Amino acid sequence: MSADTRVGFVGLGNIGKPMAQRLAAGGDLVVYDVAPQPVADLVAAGAGAAASVADLAGQVDVLCVMVRDDDQVREVLGEALGTARPGLVVAVHSTVAPLTPRQLEVTAGRHDVLVVDAPVSGGAMGAADGTLAIMVGGSEAAYAAARPVLERMGSRVVHAGAIGAGTQMKLARNMMHFVAFTAATEAQRLAEAAGLDLVELGHVVRHTDAITGGPGAIMHRDTTAPLAEDDFWFGVFDHVRALGEKDLSFAIELADTLGVDVPLARQARERLAKGLGLPHE
Repeated sequence: MSADTRVGFVGLGNIGKPMAQRLAAGGDLVVYDVAPQPVADLVAAGAGAAASVADLAGQVDVLCVMVRDDDQVREVLGEALGTARPGLVVAVHSTVAPLTPRQLEVTAGRHDVLVVDAPVSGGAMGAADGTLAIMVGGSEAAYAAARPVLERMGSRVVHAGAIGAGTQMKLARNMMHFVAFTAATEAQRLAEAAGLDLVELGHVVRHTDAITGGPGAIMHRDTTAPLAEDDFWFGVFDHVRALGEKDLSFAIELADTLGVDVPLARQARERLAKGLGLPHE
């Protein structure tokens, strides 16, 4: 972020506030939020305070938006466009509906304002230590202008593609996240029925996922097409399939013995081979 780049930040919640604090430590930052305390905290960290979104937008080159939902994002953009200077880049960090970023881009374009959708992954902890993953959709020009600001808040900034691509990547990432959470609750029910310590099971899961990479450990290919037998990954994934089908079968056997319903485990056993790109019945 160059010394003369002025950045605005709207939305100082659990993730937005630590994101803004990263910017306050290294640049010219102005903030706005409807709640006075986080604004006061950012002012104490060296930021300026704006009286409104419109007041803020007229002062800055890049405007970061981290508010609750699509309606609030639209409201912020609408207020900003009245005072924005041509060339302002609005970076929308909120996770919004798939079509919203393109709609925002069209609206902003009528005012010579650029938009990137730049949702984040890593939570409040990642925001606080600057290790967020930030997935960006937008034109090359918009991304180039926003990138120096984004790199102060995240350690992995990915230009996913055209406007909306950042949101699409975030939705794919979070789909896996929450499906995995649901699978975790299924595993907890099985472990509880077996009389196991659920807290210790959680420790084991986090410990081993930190070593192996968890579900991301299989995400190396640039396609989901079926694998040819001479492909390097065929042997690797066939080994994964064999272990997975064996262990899932044993887990389902245990669940049947204990009277625990494990529908996700049954679906996983059925779909694992196909999902890995391997021959299946």
